[in-house]
Amino acid sequence: MKNSQAPSIDLAALEAAAAAHDKARYVLRLYVTGTTRHSARAIVNIRKICEEHLQGRYELVIVDISQHRTLVKGEQIIAAPTLIKKLPLPIRRFIGDMSQTERILLGLDLRETKSAHPSPAR
Repeated sequence: MKNSQAPSIDLAALEAAAAAHDKARYVLRLYVTGTTRHSARAIVNIRKICEEHLQGRYELVIVDISQHRTLVKGEQIIAAPTLIKKLPLPIRRFIGDMSQTERILLGLDLRETKSAHPSPAR
């Protein structure tokens, strides 16, 4: 007969993992096309997100794809602006002007997803 008890949770291990996540260094690359309004907006928005939520623990490289075409092929950029989160893994991609802050934060694992089922009103 199988034991139906839930596996024990090592609280210290969970706390250590959470602390490591809070200290993780982010490596981000933002691919833009020249000095268009859309590109400029994406740069401003991602810098604001980084300064507010990753202060002192991020590296942001901005690449103008009109000047660095070889990088575009290697990263398989199909639209610009595109943000690629290289580290911490997994790699994630975001396309657009980076104005959807909550979506970016979720994708960067800086916000927990809200419950799929809202609590009933009382």
